[in-house]
Amino acid sequence: MAQSLIHFLLVYSFDAGRLIREEEFTDTRMAVTAYEAAEAEFRNSDEVARFEVVLVGADSIETVMRTHGHYFKDADEAMFADLLASH
Repeated sequence: MAQSLIHFLLVYSFDAGRLIREEEFTDTRMAVTAYEAAEAEFRNSDEVARFEVVLVGADSIETVMRTHGHYFKDADEAMFADLLASH
């Protein structure tokens, strides 16, 4: 049986050198809505070029950490403890 796709909304701060937001969604519409809201939020920021907002689909956060490792390189491990514990 195939695993369900999980969507991960990631907001990376270039100034901080780490993720400043991560959210997990199993509902595609909710994920897209949250992505659009985050894009609008950071697009309207005076520091627009200092953030990257991405929505990634995968079977687990571990897969995202492997495929998009540059977002997690210097991340605070505590930030992901809750997310990893939920799996």
